[in-house]
Amino acid sequence: MTFAELGIGAELAEALAARNIRDPSEIQKMVIPGLIDVSPSKPNLLFSSPTGTGKTLAYALPMLRRLYLPAGLPDALPPGRTPGPAALVLAPTYELCSQIKSEFDYLLGAVKSSDHRAALVIGSVPLNRQIDSLKKQRPSVVVGNPARVLQLVRMKKLSLKALRYLVLDEGDRLMADEFFSAAADLCRLAFPEQQRASADPPCEQTPPFFIACSATFSGKNRERLFSITPGGNRGLWEIAEQKENDILRENIDHWAFFAEDRKKISMLRSFIAAVRPKKLLVFTARAARVGTIVSQLQFHHLSASGLWGDMDKKDRKRAIDGFRKGNVTILVSSDLAARGLDIEGISHIAAMDIPDSRETYIHRAGRTARAGRRGVMASFGDETELRCLSAIEKKLGIAVYPKELYNGRLCVPEPYGDEDENPRKNEE
Repeated sequence: MTFAELGIGAELAEALAARNIRDPSEIQKMVIPGLIDVSPSKPNLLFSSPTGTGKTLAYALPMLRRLYLPAGLPDALPPGRTPGPAALVLAPTYELCSQIKSEFDYLLGAVKSSDHRAALVIGSVPLNRQIDSLKKQRPSVVVGNPARVLQLVRMKKLSLKALRYLVLDEGDRLMADEFFSAAADLCRLAFPEQQRASADPPCEQTPPFFIACSATFSGKNRERLFSITPGGNRGLWEIAEQKENDILRENIDHWAFFAEDRKKISMLRSFIAAVRPKKLLVFTARAARVGTIVSQLQFHHLSASGLWGDMDKKDRKRAIDGFRKGNVTILVSSDLAARGLDIEGISHIAAMDIPDSRETYIHRAGRTARAGRRGVMASFGDETELRCLSAIEKKLGIAVYPKELYNGRLCVPEPYGDEDENPRKNEE
């Protein structure tokens, strides 16, 4: 099946082909037809699929097809600016918001019959500058983090009256404590049925279609999502899920290295020397440790930069751009800072600790093996951490192979047999 056969229209299909994107992923096949055929009685959509499977395109393509390439569809927008955005996409991090906005910029550029635009609304940009930009551009699509978008709505600088679609990208993360309050308040403003529960002034509009997506969606956060839906129940949601296990099993090699905490950075350097990764993303759960790892790698003349949650926006962009372009081959990041990070060509992931949840492991591993490629997920842990990894291994149904580094080579540990009995010992 092709994108054209999914019904997205010739202009958008040609724009994808220009980027060598011709075959829709499984989640795109599942989601796109239903989002093109939206009616007022249709339930909201929650979908999940592994990272790298094209979730942004899965909702952006049918939204733009319906809004700006009408061909008889009932709710297309007229040419020119709208009084407020027709689509609002919320995401937790600057990088993810920026990536989503770039996708919309490209796709809107392919809709030759319109002059609709996308705008980025994020907390790290001066408020007055964003207000001026919204006033001048009057964008049809707004992408931003919940707190800043909510601030602009309450200041009456951003109207939700024309809203047709509300999207929570990385919705699982947006239902976590630090984002939930702002996201919930925005949903109350967007859905007239919930105005009675809100102290905010009512807005008169037809309820937008509600979409939430993520690589994972925990039970607790699903319940939170359902609670902010008009009516507040599970029955108003359609759920589409592509299981992550197939990609984790078939496209990613999972390795485990025993290392005490004080020796992990030294082992990381040995790992880099042995496998010579094209692009290596290093995870640490402790944001304060990012700088230590980077400085020690740089001391040994390795090309590395760091990424953490509250770093300066310009420094963050510089680090990501350098890694994306290949000027820097190693990027060290905290878990939150790398959430939603989409960089082509990451060949290896190295985890400097073992997460306590399968969801975190999935998000880490999902930075590699994107768009059908292969990748490696290497975890470094002490005895206690490796027991946690074993539990994750069972929950995900994957095989994690013990490895060790010997004389600058990647090897299978001795307990699996000596070199003569074990032909795999030095195969890497």
